[in-house]
Amino acid sequence: MLALQRSLASLGSGKVWLYILGPALAAVLFMIGVSAAFLNYLITLFIEQPPMSWINEWGWSWLAQSLAVLGGWLVILSASYLVAMLLTAVLVLPLMLTHLAARDYPDLARQGKENFVASTWNSVWAAVLFVVGWVVTLPLWLIPGLGLFLPLFWMAWLNRRTFAYDSLAEHATEEEWRELRKRQAMPLLLLGFATAALTHVPFLGLLAPSLSALAYIHFCLESLRRVRQGAVVSIPSPGSRK
Repeated sequence: MLALQRSLASLGSGKVWLYILGPALAAVLFMIGVSAAFLNYLITLFIEQPPMSWINEWGWSWLAQSLAVLGGWLVILSASYLVAMLLTAVLVLPLMLTHLAARDYPDLARQGKENFVASTWNSVWAAVLFVVGWVVTLPLWLIPGLGLFLPLFWMAWLNRRTFAYDSLAEHATEEEWRELRKRQAMPLLLLGFATAALTHVPFLGLLAPSLSALAYIHFCLESLRRVRQGAVVSIPSPGSRK
């Protein structure tokens, strides 16, 4: 709750809004292009596959068509979300992290390692696992209730896997990261659920990756501050010593 409260307060900064809107605009342009090129193909593909093909054979072609259209748009929306997610993780989060760390957490020393390749690989690998998990569990969406839970679960998992690591990579040591991941495992996932719910809010869905990154930065940096228990974490410059 503190992380979400601080995230709302951060929205008063114009610079933060620039970070938030950039990936969303790119995802919108991607969604428009992909839907124009591939939506009809996806609809046809879904109609030819079970269970839509079975429903069509039973004479309920209108239902099969509706489900196929829904499936096509879900694929496009998920792909657009992934685009926004990757842009946020690779390009936007480091800039947002630098801004928020200097403004809200100046006492927190950067004791980790700035590794662009490792952060990019973590984000890409998380996206691959997300797609695989999403596709493998797609038939379970027909079970009542799971059609609502599974999309939220995979979004929550993706948020936690991507943004928790990136938010702490520059500040936390490997030992601190392992301790935080163990101590805050459930809160990190619950924060992922809270931010994943934004994907189902009209006009906010494509802002969700950047808003998730914002919330995870606040949560992770405050958690790291508490792990260090008020120890001296700022590193003074040599010229400031007497």
